Amino acid sequence: MKRYFLHLAYNGTRYHGWQIQPDATSVQEELEKCLSLKLGEKVSLTGCGRTDTGVHARNFYAHFDIEKEIKNCDDFVYRLNIFLPDDIVIYKCWEVASDLHARFDAKSRTYHYYITQNKNPFHTHDAFYYYGKLDVEMMQKAAEILSEYTDFTSFSKLHTQVKTNNCKIMEARFFEENDLLVFEIKADRFLRNMVRAVVGTLLEVGRGKLSLEQFRAVIENKDRCSAGTSMPAHALFLEKVEY
Repeated sequence: MKRYFLHLAYNGTRYHGWQIQPDATSVQEELEKCLSLKLGEKVSLTGCGRTDTGVHARNFYAHFDIEKEIKNCDDFVYRLNIFLPDDIVIYKCWEVASDLHARFDAKSRTYHYYITQNKNPFHTHDAFYYYGKLDVEMMQKAAEILSEYTDFTSFSKLHTQVKTNNCKIMEARFFEENDLLVFEIKADRFLRNMVRAVVGTLLEVGRGKLSLEQFRAVIENKDRCSAGTSMPAHALFLEKVEY
């Protein structure tokens, strides 16, 4: 058996996330269908993570095992991209060691959440429009508190099948990019809906609805009901995965 890695990106608007689900279109399903057809054998993909419904990925990695050798990876990528829908693109395919794992060997993932405070028809599908003043300085101070904790039960979707709600946050900050306010968060792993729940709670701080002490209490309560609203998925992007 030979193992290959894929580097890809996708617009998640019309997909129910990365992972295959019954009676729902997923990115994984589209890719596996394409790969199986082109390689002439059933292909199962393992992704570097599981993005939720409607979430995008600028950089995503997956691996698969096959019996045959791909003679020309560049040509293979070209042929795959012709067959794939316009909202999925493969950048690169290459052979790797048989024990290299797309998910378990990833050291960190970085997400961006995009916010616009001006109605803009060109950001309808890739940024959240928020009208009103935000105290970004206080939001930044709250974001810095996140790295002091590891248990993020308060920001996790309820009843998920994970062994632990612990994550190591390496960076959490706000910055401006053109006319957008961007929240960047980097961690070793993320819980389901975690980033969108974190952003929703940080916006409560920015609106003056939560103090820094109250934000800290939200984390320590380990209760999803005490945190803010989960923000819309269309403004969330998986930006980077590091190995």
